[in-house]
Parts: sequence; C-alpha cells; structure tokens
Amino acid sequence: MWFVQQFLLAFLFFLFFCKYLKMRWKARSLPPGPSPFPLIGNLWTMRFNMHPETFNKLTKLYGNMYTVWIGETPLIVLHGYKTVKNAIVSHSEELAGRPVTSIMADVSHGKGIVVANGHSWRQQRRFGLMTLRNLGLGKRGAESQIQEEAQNLVEILAAQNGELMDVSNFIIHSVANVISAVVFGHRFSIDDPTFQKLVSINQQLIEGFASKFGILYDAFPWLMKRLPGPHQKIFKNQEYMYNFVRNEIRIHQQNESPEGPNDFIDHYLAQITKASDDPNSTFDTSNLIQVVVDLFTAGTETSATTLQWAIMLMLAYPDIQENIHRELDQVLQDSSAIKYEDRNRLPYTNAVIHEIQRFGNIAAAGAMRRSIKDITLDGYSIKKDINILPNLDSVLHDPIYWEKPDKFNPDHFLDKDGNFQSNEAFLPFSAGHRVCLGQQLARFELVIFFITLMRAFRFQLPKGVTEVNTKYLAKVTLQPHPYKVCIMQR
Repeated sequence: MWFVQQFLLAFLFFLFFCKYLKMRWKARSLPPGPSPFPLIGNLWTMRFNMHPETFNKLTKLYGNMYTVWIGETPLIVLHGYKTVKNAIVSHSEELAGRPVTSIMADVSHGKGIVVANGHSWRQQRRFGLMTLRNLGLGKRGAESQIQEEAQNLVEILAAQNGELMDVSNFIIHSVANVISAVVFGHRFSIDDPTFQKLVSINQQLIEGFASKFGILYDAFPWLMKRLPGPHQKIFKNQEYMYNFVRNEIRIHQQNESPEGPNDFIDHYLAQITKASDDPNSTFDTSNLIQVVVDLFTAGTETSATTLQWAIMLMLAYPDIQENIHRELDQVLQDSSAIKYEDRNRLPYTNAVIHEIQRFGNIAAAGAMRRSIKDITLDGYSIKKDINILPNLDSVLHDPIYWEKPDKFNPDHFLDKDGNFQSNEAFLPFSAGHRVCLGQQLARFELVIFFITLMRAFRFQLPKGVTEVNTKYLAKVTLQPHPYKVCIMQR
C-alpha cells in the first residue's frame, strides 16, 4: 500500500513537472511574465480575476507587454496606448480573431458577432453594420427613438417627487427599450413582467461571464463543462434569451409587413431568403438568434452602466454639475428634444460626457483577441492562435496622454480657450476590425439621455451624506458602487 501511494505521488509529480516544462518551452518565444504553475497557470497569482488593478501591478514588474497563463493557455497582455495601438490598429487584420475555447464561445456555439470568427464573423458583422445604418442609425430614425425613451425616463423620475431612490433599474430598462426598438421593432412597458425578466436574465448572464467560475471555465473548459456549479446557470440564462428571441422571430414571420422590413429581425429574415441559394451564406436562424442576443446584451449593458456612472459622478462633483447647468441654460433656449448635434454647441458638457466614458471606463481590460496569423509585436514573434488582451483601461489611464489619469477632469477634453478637443488615446469602444459594432448608437444614447436628464434635474446627495465612493465594482464591466440619489426638478 505504501509503495502504491509513493508511486502515485511520484507519478503526479512527474506529470506536473512535464506540464511545467511544456509550458516553459511554449513560453520561449512569448513576452516575459510571472512563472506559471502546472495546470492553473497564473490564476492563483491573479487571485482568479482579470481586473485592471491586477494587470497594473504586473505591468510594473514586466513592462507594457507580458504573458500570463490562464490554466495552460498563454495570454499576452498589452498595456498603454502606444502598445495597444501598435497591435489592434497596425495589425488589425492579423488580430481579428476571438478565443475559440471560452465560456462565451461555448455559450454562443461560435455564432453571432461578438465571439464568432472567420467567414461567418465577417459576413454577420458586415450585415449588422449595414442594417443598423438602414434602420436610421445616425439619422433621425434612431435619434427619435432615443429621444422618446429619454423623455419617458424624465417623466418616471419626476414622478418620484424628489424621494431618495436608486435609479439603476429605471436607466437599464430605458436603455434596453432603445435596443428593443431597433431589433424587435417595438418597446416594452417598464412594468411588463416579461420585459423585466428579460432584463434581469440579461444582467445575470453578463455577471456570470465575469465571475470566478466563468474564469475557471476559460482555464479548464474540458472539466468545467462537466461539473455542476454556478457557471451552469449561464447556459440556462442564455437559453431563456434564445427562447425569447425565437418567439419574437415567430411573431415577425407570422406578421410580415407589406411595407417592407421595419427592424433588424425583419431585415435579417429577408436576407436569409435572399441568400438561400448561396452555398457560402452563413445567414440562418441560429445566427440570427445569436446576433440579436449580442446586440441586446451589449446594447443594454454598455450605455446603461455609463449613465449610472454619469449620475454618480454628478453627485461627486456638484461644481461640474453646476457648470453643465449654466451652459445648458445659456445655449439651449427652447424646449425642443435634445439632438445629437447639440453636443457641438455644448463644448463643456461634451467634454464631461467624454470624461465620464474615460474615467468610468466600463470595458475594464476589454475583450480578448486571437492572432489569426504569425506576427511580430515589439520584437516578439507571436504565433498564430495566441490569445491577446489589449488592456483598454490602461489606454484610458495612460499618463503620457492624460494629464490627471486617476482624476475625473473634463479639462482632458478642453483646450485653453474652453473649446472641445479630442484625444487620440480615447478608445472606450476599442479599435481596429473588432471595434464595437454599436458604438454610434451608444454615442447617440449618451448624449441625448445625459443632456435630457441634466436639463430637467439637479442630482443631490441624501441628507447627511458628504462623500461618494467613485471606485469601481469589477464585473464583466466596471460598475459604480450602488448609490441613492435625490432627484430635484429644475
């Protein structure tokens, strides 16, 4: 018995040592980084998270380009604007892939846009961009829908009569209705229990991806997909989203508009018919379902979280809020609905909106890319099929390009004369071939929602509260700590 135990221990040690040697051999051509443990890689060192603070600490030790191991899979992390731009802009085509083994890839089955690859991804993305433009993105069509939802939100908040409240759910539902109008062709009542469950399931799905179990799944997909645990709920939540979209598609098919396509689902169904004889077509119902889920999930989370940051930061910086009110009162004399182009007449407010996106960066480190060709980055030979993470947080806090990177400061986007000025390191939507598909819709939403709310209300801290926690909570996006606010009509 003793001999068997010793043999098993020796065998396990030999197995781990071989795994370690294999990882070290693979690391020869990769950038430096912390030494990985067999099987778990650097997960223990990283405390099983991929937060910006974790990467910032590693950058101080290993420079702007280093390697960490998620299980037995190497991940090259890029830090700072110059390093990130050199990769995802200068080598945009070569780094257009997504990891093929991850919980997001397994949930989506390689369909849709966000985690798809190759010909399918290119075809779905191209169609998505074209269709969003046809639906009026950037024109009066989408703008009027956003104006309607922003005004609805104003009426809902005004009805609270200045009571202390948490605005997060109201904001999430209002933003979700914008993307609902785009993809489904209609909005939902905020009291609709089906809509409430859809939004709730969407939130749970997003949080599941960023959980420790989600990260463990990325490290050990072959094991985690067979084990019970909280990560299995992600698949159930995704199936709920699929069933919801399937029902919407069924309704569209039964009620085909004689006037032609009215929303994204209409356009996609028409494209399926149009491309039915094309052997290279990837347009089918399964891709339609995943694309709609991608649009709804990303389209709700990003703008809603940014608007939550916006109100919280107005609480934290009442002088900035007062400056915005002063500019709005001087420039916006009439009571007409806010238009996206109004930002050009409001340099200070426009600067604040940009600074909210920079300081309250929701993308955290960003989404992983995968090299689809052999490339050279900063002197390192990067082989095909290596995962790469452009750390967007490090770009938006790069001290070379931002005077006070850790402070909320609208002057980052103003010249000495108070005119709005852009900054090349402002990449909240990433860049290159994988730049955010819905960035234009998000820009419209942030401008129209924020200015509409600021023109209508003054946001105040609860009585007795003098400080605001402006640190982030790390989930799949970086979110503000929960807060309550008194909303007073102006």
